[in-house]
Amino acid sequence: MSDHLLFSYGTLRLPQVQLARFGRELDGRPDALLGFRLETVKITDASVVADSGSDEHPVALPSGDPADAVEGMVFTLTPDDLAAADAYEVDDYLRVKADLRSGEKAWVYVDAVTAEEFRAARLLTAQANAITLFDEIVARGLIAPGQTEKDVSDAVRDLANEMFGTTRHWHKRIVRSGPNTLLPYRENPPNRVIEADDIVFCDFGPIFEEFEADLGRTYVLGDDPVKHRLAADLPVVFEAGRRFFAADPEMTGARLFAEVDRLARERGWVLGHVHAGHLVGEFPHEKIDAADIESYIAEGNTTPMRRIDRAGRVAHWILEVHLVDAERGFGGFYEQLLDL
Repeated sequence: MSDHLLFSYGTLRLPQVQLARFGRELDGRPDALLGFRLETVKITDASVVADSGSDEHPVALPSGDPADAVEGMVFTLTPDDLAAADAYEVDDYLRVKADLRSGEKAWVYVDAVTAEEFRAARLLTAQANAITLFDEIVARGLIAPGQTEKDVSDAVRDLANEMFGTTRHWHKRIVRSGPNTLLPYRENPPNRVIEADDIVFCDFGPIFEEFEADLGRTYVLGDDPVKHRLAADLPVVFEAGRRFFAADPEMTGARLFAEVDRLARERGWVLGHVHAGHLVGEFPHEKIDAADIESYIAEGNTTPMRRIDRAGRVAHWILEVHLVDAERGFGGFYEQLLDL
């Protein structure tokens, strides 16, 4: 597993804390956390007080002013180091990804009460950027007959770089047309030329400010009324699934999957994938082994979706709707944030 950047403005900079928690002193470099200010918090954990020598620790809160800066140090930590840092920080703190003066992004422990608002705002901004990107895809006519799926994917990548600077994508870029729209995410069908009467869907996961977007949309190029009906049903099923989720604080992935499956069949379609969504968050979002169903909106996931992850962060979800008409040989796809 790769190393992590961690920005510290407080007691994790102290040699005695580093020796106690990491078994060594860390090499770091100066930097600053932008858009935050400092307050203090009273620490009651005896082991933390013993290591740091103080029961008063600084805590960073979002200030709403990008000109504000909190000075500190950036350290490179192994995954085990990061877990040790998580164990050191008490419940008053939450680890989030944030911007530094250097232009880098790093983990930082900030005020837990306001941190979730910060995370939610970043996820919504990432999604808004992705929606803007998809709107521009349509405005520029990038999805057109005669283009291959790879042509469109590469054009969208270049467009994202033009609009937002060099972008990364946390999962493979997907453009599928015609019969390829029947296939779930894990498949890698041969590159196909888009035809005049095709249905086409795009599934992109760009990263903005170290927060993940995941957006899927479907486009119908011809006049086929069944294809247009399927495309129109996608957001309807999505919104019905979102309402179903919102109505039950104890919703599980299995129950939501069953409802999305029911909604699809009610409209004459079937689901094209074995799950209907997944966790999303800071890049990389909490990655549970793919064999562990708790990461997904799927059969067998009986864990409540409204939960915190192992670092104390609220779990946020993407809802995916992949409707297919196997008899006619096409499908469509729609996804975005479920719970924000």
